[in-house]
Formats: sequence, structure tokens, C-alpha cells
Amino acid sequence: MSDSKLRTQSMDFAVSIIYLVKYLREKCESIISNQIGRSGTSIGANIREAQYAHGKADFIAKLQIALKEANETGYWLELLYKTNYIPE
Repeated sequence: MSDSKLRTQSMDFAVSIIYLVKYLREKCESIISNQIGRSGTSIGANIREAQYAHGKADFIAKLQIALKEANETGYWLELLYKTNYIPE
């Protein structure tokens, strides 16, 4: 999984999230920026952890956590859109 598409995309997404957090902080928004910063960057971290899982069950568990974090990040993005911090 070292050069997998999933790993590359999750890293690119985390970089985008960091830029978004910087933008939100410039707008003096701190509540959602903290939340989305944590959830958005942890997706890739869990995908990387899955690479060194202790077995199939651990691998699946790590990817499930990444999926949950992606879902949470989607919630924060939707909230930012609905509160006019970001465009569609």
C-alpha cells in the first residue's frame, strides 16, 4: 500500500484540509476549524496505520476508523457550506 491511490489521495486531502483550516482561522472561525482539522487529517493517518496492521482484523478496523473520520469530515464540510464559510 506504500504507493497506493488511497494513500496518495488521503495525503492530498489532508493538505487541502490544512489550507482550509488556515483560511478559516483567518476568518476568525475556530470551533469548526479545529474539528475539521482533526477529522480531515486523521483519515490518512489511519490509512497509513492500516499498512502496518497486526492482522486482517486490525487492518479492517483501521480502515473503518478512516471511513468514520471521512464521514465526520463530510459533516463539517456541509456545515461550513451551510453557514457560508465555503462555496459549494
